[in-house]
Amino acid sequence: MEKLRLASIFLCLCSVSTYAGRAGPAILASKGAIWPKPQLQNVSEDYFVLLPRAFAFKASNSCSFLTSALERYWDLLQQNSARLNQKLAKFSEQTGGFLGYLGELEVNLRGACVDDEYPSLSMDESYQLWITASRAELQSETIWGVLRALETFSQLIYLGEDGLTLRLNATTIQDFPRFKHRGLLLDTSRHFLPLESILQTLDALAYNKMNVFHWHIVDDESFPYVSQSRLGAYNPHTKVYTPENIQTVIEYARLRGIRVLPEFDTPGHTSSWGLAHPELLTPCDQLKTSGPMDPSREETFEFLQSLFSELRGVFKDEFIHLGGDEVDFSCWRQSENISNLMKDLNISSYEGVESYYVQKVVDMAEGLDYKQIVWEEVFSNGVHLGNHTLVHVWKSWTDTIREVTSAGKQALLSACWYLDQLASGGDWTDFYLCDPMDFDGTPEQQERVLGGEACMWGEVVNEYNIISRTWPRASATAEKLWSAPSGTYKLDEPSSRLEEHTCRMNRRGIGAQPPNGAGFCD
Repeated sequence: MEKLRLASIFLCLCSVSTYAGRAGPAILASKGAIWPKPQLQNVSEDYFVLLPRAFAFKASNSCSFLTSALERYWDLLQQNSARLNQKLAKFSEQTGGFLGYLGELEVNLRGACVDDEYPSLSMDESYQLWITASRAELQSETIWGVLRALETFSQLIYLGEDGLTLRLNATTIQDFPRFKHRGLLLDTSRHFLPLESILQTLDALAYNKMNVFHWHIVDDESFPYVSQSRLGAYNPHTKVYTPENIQTVIEYARLRGIRVLPEFDTPGHTSSWGLAHPELLTPCDQLKTSGPMDPSREETFEFLQSLFSELRGVFKDEFIHLGGDEVDFSCWRQSENISNLMKDLNISSYEGVESYYVQKVVDMAEGLDYKQIVWEEVFSNGVHLGNHTLVHVWKSWTDTIREVTSAGKQALLSACWYLDQLASGGDWTDFYLCDPMDFDGTPEQQERVLGGEACMWGEVVNEYNIISRTWPRASATAEKLWSAPSGTYKLDEPSSRLEEHTCRMNRRGIGAQPPNGAGFCD
């Protein structure tokens, strides 16, 4: 035993002796760098000083939509203003490169300012920004571009090296997104997320120029959407989303240029549906459970018709996500009704039963003027899809996305951006190294890739860790979907910008985890 103890001590001492630390942060944060990186930017070493309380946005066009955005970003500029104002008298205007005080920014919305406008897949988010000695202006044709430009402007501001002043370098920017669809999937079924967590997530999406909140609102475990019944929720009083809650989310998202995309996944992932409507699910007495939706009963489709008609009036987006993944055929194999359906329709496989079901649901959504998104199994199983249906790729993706786009279909990618697959430390780099165009396809095929989504499934996250698990890891996806491809995978430069951006999110109340190891925030 003594020899073992001495050996253990020896091993411990060896382990300690191999550690070599160094002073300072693992990654030095940038100063006034933008995340996601703009398409085109010219930056000078010369700088302006911004006095938050004395600064103003000057709008050439006005409506309440724009006014609320300007007020929101003016409030963000006020962070640390009290602390700084006490010290500004110490600032020397003789400092090299000082261009003066930036007192206002002209906000030039060239198009119409419409208060009730909703974001869409086709919205124009491009903008230009000038911060020079002769011009301080942001310009866009749309309110959506103005929102992105305001976020960029707010990120240009940093604490000067004197520790006393808020500065921004002279710069010109021409910017637009690489992809139209830049989203985050949030699962509120496995763990219910309170409204506050969802709204905070929407803020973080805006800070990262993401434009889709994919709301995976129901699943096997719970059905928190309040429809005709509250059965299926974990708690019918406290763990549900009321119509008022949903409208709050939609409006909060709209004002930040974010689409709310609902997903109601069928025929699998529907156990919680059966708590209120057991007749919808395939009986499975031998396995002492219930299976997927029962496609042998016309009442199943009548229920779905009623539900989707209701959803069409609740959610504003032109798309609905119909799911269609991971269907377990065990109960269908045990069902006499399913066997009779297969005989009547000359269906030879259970994949064929799934295709029959999904085809009817897709046609139903078409009839309600819904455009659809489906998980990749729907395409792989041969369901007839119109070319406006988006195929959401989530498995081993390069072959699938090539097949989808070769068939003339449009695709979204999530396969390499599953945030619930947690590694230690700065695993954002794994997500950053994935690019939606890294597949063998023609230019026409690559044009059919409309973007993608990071996915935060809810098995191991709840209201207490959802933000820190999601951010800044989803920021990596945000940059891959907005910025031009770099052509290289060197990580020093994005690591420095993400270090700054994480601190920026922290100051704005987003509890993002450190991305790169040891460090600090100003």
